[in-house]
Amino acid sequence: MSEPLLTLSGVHTHIGQYHILQGVELAVPRGSLTVLLGRNGAGKTTTLRTIMGLWQASAGSVTFDGRAIGAMSTPDIARAGIAYVPESMAVFSELTVRENLLLAARGGAPDGARLDWIFGFFPALKKFWNYPAGNLSGGQKQMVAIARAIVEPRKLLLIDEPTKGLAPAIIDSLIAAFRELKAGETTILLVEQNFNFVKNLGDNVCVMDDGRIVHAGAMADLVADEALQQRLLGLSLAAHQ
Repeated sequence: MSEPLLTLSGVHTHIGQYHILQGVELAVPRGSLTVLLGRNGAGKTTTLRTIMGLWQASAGSVTFDGRAIGAMSTPDIARAGIAYVPESMAVFSELTVRENLLLAARGGAPDGARLDWIFGFFPALKKFWNYPAGNLSGGQKQMVAIARAIVEPRKLLLIDEPTKGLAPAIIDSLIAAFRELKAGETTILLVEQNFNFVKNLGDNVCVMDDGRIVHAGAMADLVADEALQQRLLGLSLAAHQ
């Protein structure tokens, strides 16, 4: 078993007076898709933002690819090979789709073959290539945000609620894209509440509650155990099929 690509050990994060993460222990295996589940307010988004350096951990360590990144700036973390897709999508509304992707291409221009690969999953991006991103629908903006994160190969993708508000056809495209990314050895840490989506896609699952990881294991084991689903999440995945 190789070392995890990403490890959080005893991570605490405070936001103002609030103690959000309270000793998070998390390991993300290389080349896998790990799903982070939990109720609203459990600390999932804070975990992603702490990894990305947008919020600084007040204690503990974050290690990526054998390197401590907890004290690094967000741009340096991105340059190390991590991309982040926030729940808010955060596209540059006044810029075109093309300009949004250009900003994410560190070489100055996206690779043509890579763009064709992205267009295969999200053909609407090619159609609206020269449109201001702010004029797109919510689902199309989500496509821009994800395309921006994968316009260049990354070692790790942090993705927060990618299917929120998306049509089923677009979700199918996301599943195909994530599977190809995994096959290409991209590691993914995904926060998601669409259980039918993640049960077919996730390799591993971690469940958060009150700022801690309370369960970690194989996704297949959680899917097969309705009593465990009920105990950890207060629901059965079967209800979401």
